[in-house]
Amino acid sequence: MKSTIHIDLGRTLGAIDRNLFGGFAEHLGRCIYGGLYDPESPRADARGFRTDVLAALRRLRMPVLRYPGGNFVSGYRWRDGVGPRDARPARLDLAWHDVEPNAFGTNEFVQVCREIGAEPYLAVNCGDGDMREARDWVEYCNGTEPTALVKLRQSHGFEAPHRVIYWGIGNEVDGPWQIGAKTPEEYARAFTEFGKAMKWVDGSIKLLASATSFWDPSFVERGQLLLEQASDLVDYMAIHWYVGNRENDFNRYMALSEFFEQRLRAYEGLISAMRLARNIQRPIPIAVDEWNVWYRSDNENKLEEVYNLEDALVVAMQLNAFIRHASTVKMANLAQIVNVIAPVVTNREGLFLQTIYHPFELYSRLCGNTSLDLYSDGDTFDGGSSAGVPVLDVAGSLDAARSQVALFVVNRTQDAETDVELRLASGQFTGPVQVTEVNGPDIKAANSFDEPDLVKALPTRTLPVGPDGPVVHLTLAPHSVTVITSRVA
Repeated sequence: MKSTIHIDLGRTLGAIDRNLFGGFAEHLGRCIYGGLYDPESPRADARGFRTDVLAALRRLRMPVLRYPGGNFVSGYRWRDGVGPRDARPARLDLAWHDVEPNAFGTNEFVQVCREIGAEPYLAVNCGDGDMREARDWVEYCNGTEPTALVKLRQSHGFEAPHRVIYWGIGNEVDGPWQIGAKTPEEYARAFTEFGKAMKWVDGSIKLLASATSFWDPSFVERGQLLLEQASDLVDYMAIHWYVGNRENDFNRYMALSEFFEQRLRAYEGLISAMRLARNIQRPIPIAVDEWNVWYRSDNENKLEEVYNLEDALVVAMQLNAFIRHASTVKMANLAQIVNVIAPVVTNREGLFLQTIYHPFELYSRLCGNTSLDLYSDGDTFDGGSSAGVPVLDVAGSLDAARSQVALFVVNRTQDAETDVELRLASGQFTGPVQVTEVNGPDIKAANSFDEPDLVKALPTRTLPVGPDGPVVHLTLAPHSVTVITSRVA
């Protein structure tokens, strides 16, 4: 198979926000207890935080971390999770049919964020909660005046404000599975009133609207009503999706890139139409604040999905979609980070890295700050209802300050190599051209405690820059994710 990737450094798609590489942690299964927080583990520090988990998360360089849910937040009382641990009440969690001990809460979460270099993103209870509870949480976290809530935070050992920037109002409020699910009219009204009260406490915060997750026909009306009633309060329109391979059809699974494009283009168009209709002058970006592969594991084994190589390819395809839509997608949060549909899996003594960890780490580390408008041609395949899908799924970035291009390429073949020509429209590759590949023995290969490195990032190799400076040739292995970087002039 053969393909050419055409690179014109003058054709860009928009600034890439580092928040595309965000994460999400929920009180669900072993994400918090036994994941982030496990005081009985020999790997825990004096606060009960798993030092090995924190180290693995630092490598992912997640700039923002969402918490505490997810479905969990629609029944959560934030006050239960602050103050002396022995005084914190245990509560029945209706979202995941569990008992929540509240040993880990707001202050512990903020500490974890600071440990891994992430900004905290808190979602407030817009299910069975109220706006007073929400605005009080903002004051507790961010307040500086000598009020009762600020003094309460200080009495808990946090003199300085947490300065939490990002606040979501509710979670998946369009879903009938949610505590306090809301019609489009109900949520637009609730968002408006919650948002007013929260921003009156701290006008610097950014609000994320729970725009759609169910994707039933009401998603258009939901977006329309939100932007009609609260366009001055909405800082991001948050959308969710999860995908999987229930049919065990590799080509259909690889063609999900068409699904990602359809969803993002549709929501971009909806926002654009409303900005025109309502004369909204400022941009309103998209946050895909829950996304991942999830289809095998249910609540009985607490969503402990085991990921294989083909799942890693699909995770890379989703990151490619976010980079290609960088002008409108300004935040994305991988759901989740530890044990629960996650790149990191723990037991009491240690951890291993799932297949999806490796492309995420490479993308987060090597992505530049400007999205390139690439064009590729070559062989195609058919998958599901999609025909003529390019074998290569491609995105690219430019770091102008360093004169460095990064190309992110998923070779969606099960057993065939693809010969690739990288062709600059002008200028030349000045090298070194460095190539890092994520791969494993076959598409069903999965990592485990027994075989932790079955799928991994292979050692980086360097390609020579030949006399034909604008062109580089390389061969991509089947079922691979490859990141190529080079200086350009």
